[in-house]
Amino acid sequence: MGAGYCSFVNAVRARRRVAVDLHDELERHAAPGVECVRASATDMRGLETRSFDVVFASNLLEHLSREDIKAALAEFHRLLADDGRLILVQPNYRLRPGEYFDDYTHITPLSDRSLVDLLQVAGFAPVRVEPRFLPLTLRSQGARLSFLIPLYLKLPWRPLAGQMLVVSVRRA
Repeated sequence: MGAGYCSFVNAVRARRRVAVDLHDELERHAAPGVECVRASATDMRGLETRSFDVVFASNLLEHLSREDIKAALAEFHRLLADDGRLILVQPNYRLRPGEYFDDYTHITPLSDRSLVDLLQVAGFAPVRVEPRFLPLTLRSQGARLSFLIPLYLKLPWRPLAGQMLVVSVRRA
């Protein structure tokens, strides 16, 4: 969800890969074999109910209003099969409040605590919560060092962490 330039979905190995985003050039960025669906995360009627084992979104929910977050979570819940997983990587407002709104497109502050509460209300059971997962941003100079991410994730303490990881299971 919120596939953007398809860097994540293009790298995933799966039986079926679907990139969902609103922008006009989605197909141009998607690798061969990736299905492209131009839709909002709040309304994906074109996708079949309970047809996905995993829904992944990175840096998406903070760009939505509270009402749209609720609608998106309802759509994710609808799309996931029983015991399907929702994997979210999000900026963690609690860890980096001074920089959270440096991105003018951030609308709604979410922390590892508030997101877990929100997910539970939306019908998900969080099974893994890592408040300190990745640095707040990998833009500019950091993007060239992305090959170091696997090493960073093995560190017992993660300096500059500002993004969280929350993995949840769909409840019936």
